[in-house]
Amino acid sequence: MNFNFADMLEAVVDVVPDRTALIFEDTRLNFADLEARSNQMAHHFQSAGIKYGEHVGIYAYNGVEWVESMAALYKMRAVPVNINFRYVENELRYLFDNADLKALVVQREFVPRVAAIINELPLLKHIVIAEDGSGAAIDGLEGLDGVVVVDYLSARNAQSPTRDFGARSGDDIHMIYTGGTTGMPKGVMWRQEDIFYSLCGGIDAYTNEKVERPEELSEKCAAGAGPIVFFPIAPLMHGAGQVSTIRGFIHGDTTVLVRKFDADEAWSIVDRERVNVLGITGDAMARPLADSLQESISKYDLTSLFSIGSSAAIFSQSIKEQIMALLPNLLVVDSVGATETGMNGIKIAVPGEEAHGGPATVKASRDSIVIDEDYNEVVPGSGDVGRIARTGNIPLGYYKDPERTALVFPVVNGRRYSVPGDFAKVEEDGQITLLGRGSIMINTGGEKVYPEEVEGALKAHPSVFDCLVVGVPDERWGEAVAAVVQFRTGTSATLEELASHCREHVAGYKIPKRLYLTDAIVRAPSGKPDYPWAKQFALKAAEGQKA
Repeated sequence: MNFNFADMLEAVVDVVPDRTALIFEDTRLNFADLEARSNQMAHHFQSAGIKYGEHVGIYAYNGVEWVESMAALYKMRAVPVNINFRYVENELRYLFDNADLKALVVQREFVPRVAAIINELPLLKHIVIAEDGSGAAIDGLEGLDGVVVVDYLSARNAQSPTRDFGARSGDDIHMIYTGGTTGMPKGVMWRQEDIFYSLCGGIDAYTNEKVERPEELSEKCAAGAGPIVFFPIAPLMHGAGQVSTIRGFIHGDTTVLVRKFDADEAWSIVDRERVNVLGITGDAMARPLADSLQESISKYDLTSLFSIGSSAAIFSQSIKEQIMALLPNLLVVDSVGATETGMNGIKIAVPGEEAHGGPATVKASRDSIVIDEDYNEVVPGSGDVGRIARTGNIPLGYYKDPERTALVFPVVNGRRYSVPGDFAKVEEDGQITLLGRGSIMINTGGEKVYPEEVEGALKAHPSVFDCLVVGVPDERWGEAVAAVVQFRTGTSATLEELASHCREHVAGYKIPKRLYLTDAIVRAPSGKPDYPWAKQFALKAAEGQKA
């Protein structure tokens, strides 16, 4: 047995087949059900000619088909490729081509987008349509030379549920396509063993101890360890949603999924399904959840819930305080990292901490360090700014991009690093203070400003619901710090009031000089900020003010 997702899932199936594995809307699958359905889909992909290491896209909202297809592809050693359902045709065309997709599982709603570009994708010859009741037209895929189009349920149900696959390896690939903060999507290639250790529970986040044998997970299940009911809200098309779901399956836990995020529905699900751990992604989910809870906490029995954890994006201390005031026994956890590194650090919120603005400080994860330009570790307490780096279990690199791979995954003195560009300082106690991605850093009058630090200060203001900070051209400063702000309903604040508030938390040169208001901050479904959108919004707003 290897540190391979399919191997570890099958080991859990063998010891707790009747345990609930997946809850989605009205569907409840135990581990035996998940196994049988995944085997059927694996046999379908094999019958379609998909071979070891080939890439199959999954283009859908969260749902049973996403999970079954992902597990099926692991079983037959093919590679599932996540597709962002918010992408437009240009981005889809690039991703499908860059990823060398041989087959595609697509929700019917998105078929017209696929039909618009399929003639430019000569490798894509097999399409499985998952019915969703949308009634979207599918005739654009009919009659194409060499392209086979099948219905998901028909394709699955025609195959055998038998487990009859060959040996697998921890070297089998897990691919995550990420857009990052800028640029077209990039495929990050992980060995399954490496991503298990970095993101799927192979290293204990609290003790930094490693799982020594893959059998340990199923042995705990066999010994009677009860399942954690885990509800990751993030979409499966993002790394945070994928690794949370994979982790649940290989640890024998029960995973609850929802098609789309709605705060009121989320609390109702926590109550109904007796959820233990709620997984979110930053303020984009935390703020609506906190506001919903504030208004209707008496409606729900939330006594089963013992933790809320945020990954992919941290959430602000003021929101943590609001949640902890309502649920005082709750463990509130931030885990930070990147698709290119895995987990870099963790922070457990403490009730009563000052809801200050500014950057987050976390306990460094195993193999995570902060380095200077010469790849020397930054001295704790020095105040020096360096880049977060990770060694050990890190990705192989970017798919079909050796130049960027060499840049982000350099080998220095025989040691391989992952350095995606996040800046940080090391405090005297060894904790890491996060400053943000260098590509979005603002240079104002020669001073470096990291947006996340200023955003933290702004979010501590009671009128600010959400915000993003960007640089805009300025004759005097080169770039001026600009805040794009979404106020809470029924509230407002002037630039002067926000500046006065920020002055209590950050240096004067970091205080926003421009304020642009929006009805809604644009973020990815994962909660990650869309800085290109914020930049364009600020520039257009500035032009409008000049006019």
